[in-house]
Order: sequence, then structure tokens, then C-alpha cells
Amino acid sequence: MAALGPLSRITRLGCNFCRNHRLVFNRNSQKRGIASCIDPSYGLTDEQKEFQKVAFDFAANEMAPHMAEWDQKEVFPVETMRKAAQLGFGGIYTRPEVGGSGLSRLDTSIIFEALSTGCVSTTAYISIHNMCAWMIDTFGNDEQRERFCPDLCSMEKFASYCLTEPGSGSDAASLLTSAQRKGDHYVLNGSKAFISGGGDTDVYVVMCRTGGKGPKGISCLVVEKGTPGLSFGKKEKKVGWNSQPTRAVIFEDCSVPATNRLGEEGQGFNIAMKGLNGGRINIASCSLGAAHASVLLARDHLLVRKQFGETLANNQFLQFKLAEMATKLVASRLLVREAATALQENRADAVSLCSMAKLFVTDECFNVCNQALQMHGGYGYLKDYAVQQFVRDIRVHQILEGTNEVMRMIISRNLLTES
Repeated sequence: MAALGPLSRITRLGCNFCRNHRLVFNRNSQKRGIASCIDPSYGLTDEQKEFQKVAFDFAANEMAPHMAEWDQKEVFPVETMRKAAQLGFGGIYTRPEVGGSGLSRLDTSIIFEALSTGCVSTTAYISIHNMCAWMIDTFGNDEQRERFCPDLCSMEKFASYCLTEPGSGSDAASLLTSAQRKGDHYVLNGSKAFISGGGDTDVYVVMCRTGGKGPKGISCLVVEKGTPGLSFGKKEKKVGWNSQPTRAVIFEDCSVPATNRLGEEGQGFNIAMKGLNGGRINIASCSLGAAHASVLLARDHLLVRKQFGETLANNQFLQFKLAEMATKLVASRLLVREAATALQENRADAVSLCSMAKLFVTDECFNVCNQALQMHGGYGYLKDYAVQQFVRDIRVHQILEGTNEVMRMIISRNLLTES
């Protein structure tokens, strides 16, 4: 595999630890290569190794060199994402007949893990975009698929997922955004909160209430940017995920053609949850990439940083901490890949495994990144060092796509109702 270029650059004068941190993904490297015990290519087919290498190379060459700038200047890297789409990353698990790559959920996880080593925030948005494209491909009719999917897969157009509202986060089934049928249109009123890409994207997959209370009253509409009555709130200032804009999406007598409804009336909540099952694997995979990068950054730091007359790598406490980090990383990767396989095969345990993967992996990978920052000492708290951005960017993974508290509810419900 190719070398992942510098993720951080130390430029401070007078610093006696001025060096470029590099992530090296090269099994043939004799020094500071990727240790075999955490090699993400083990167990993969030759084909999977090939597109994993493509993703790692893209992360190294097109994302990592710009990661800090995108974060600090809050740049939405449209052209970079379109380059990713040329490699097939705009519709990874969308069907080929509408421009997608037609890969499996496991393949998708492998790609998102690799891309996230270059920029978690940008990869996380790409994962949301992929989820929207898949939802239209899966639940749309032929006309809808042909109208929306090709431009989404090429990333000529970008998509946003609109479920959360100011008053309904974890309790998604209580959403209030209404869609009243008037002839051949629906008139939408309400607002969505914390929408990734909001205001900058072109296609909004919106869950709205067409019927009574509860999940059975929810339908799914595709709303296009420029539709009269569609507007956006201010751009939110966030701790992380700064390479993707986040805004409220507002509907005020917004008239949407009934031909933009995915599925039948009342199917929206089911569509939303099916999308989120994959979304949970995707976001866990993004956490994997951050943790993998952070383990290597910590390892490199321990090998060169000296205190008390010797390198930190000779400190047994830090050796044990690094071993624990590596173990959490590999355990997380195995769980994500098992959940991805279960979802692809539509197994009975798929929903619970997706929830377990999201819960365990986002928690443990955050802990790995946070420990890597701690190992860097004061340097880890400087924005010159990539590790702090990995910490900031993956913290939100414990909240979105269903909070980790909700994941516990889903898992325990499965245990208690099937016993």
C-alpha cells in the first residue's frame, strides 16, 4: 500500500520536537510501517485490498494535506469529493445501472475506514451522501432512480438526510414537519435541525408527517434545492466536522410534487430506519479510520519523544496503553465488519449488530483517539498536530445516527423481547 502523507506539520520556532508526522501504510516498510497486528487489509479478498489501496492513496494525496485547512477555514471540499466520485465513492452501494459502484456493505466499510485516515469530517459527509443515494435507489421508482441517482453518484449534486428536528432527536417518530396533500403536490411546513450539508447541497431526503401521530404517519419526500418555500438557517459553529456545513432546513408552504415521494404514504419511518442501519456502520467505519491513524501517530510519538533520558516507548505504562489501544481498534474493526456482513445478508441479527457496532466502536475509537492525544502531552492539544482533530471530529459520532443511549435501547429490547 502507498504511504499516507503528513497529517500534521510542526512549524513552531524553538520547538525541539519539530518533525512531520507520517502515517505509513506499507507492509514492506522496514521501519515505522503498519504493524501486522493492526493491518486493516488482513482477511480481505484481493479485490477488496485493491480498492482499499485506492482509498488509502486518495486519503493520502487528496485529503490529508488539506485536512487542517478545511477544518480551520470551514471549507466544504466539493471538487475533492467529485474526484472521489470519479473513483466510485459517490454511490458505493448504489446499483451500477444508475451510476453506482454496486459494492457490498463490507466493501463500503473498508473504503470509509481508509478515507477517514485522511479526513474524518469529509468522509463522514460522503457517507451520509451515499446513504441518501442508496435510499433513493432502493425505495424510489425507476423514474426517481434515473432522475436523481446518476447525478448523486457522480457528485454533480450532493444530498442531505433530513430526519432530526428541534423538538425530536432521539424520539424521531414524534417529528412534526407536516406534508399536506393538495392535488398533485405536498405542501411542507416545519423545520429540520443539524442537517449535514444543509444549504450547500442539492437534494434533501425529508421525513415528514402525512398522517396521524407515530411512525406510521411519516412519509419520505425528496425536496430539491431552489424549491419555493425552502430556506436554511445560519451555518452552525461546531467543535468538529467543520469541512461540512450544518444548518437548519426550513419549510414554509414548500410545494413538492407528489412524484417526489419515495414509497407509499406511511413508509417514511421504515425507510429512515433502514437508511440508518447502514449509516451506523458507515459512521463506525469513519471512527475506525480516525482510531487507526491515531494509534500510528501515538506510536510514532512514543518512538521519538524523550523524557527522563529515554524515549517514551521504553515506558512500560505507555507500552501497555498502546497495546490496549491497538486491541480496541482491532476488536472494533471485527465488530463493524461482522455487522456489515449481517446487514448485507439481511440476517435477523443485523439491526442489533449495527447498533452494537455503532455503540461499541464509536465509544472505543473515541477513547483510542483521546488516549493518543494524552500520549502527545501538550503537543496533542495544539492544532499543529493531527491527533486533536481526530478527537474533535469523532466525538459527535457518539451522538448522531442515533445516540449511543438509543443504541443500548435497541440492543436491550432485542434481548428482552426474543427471550
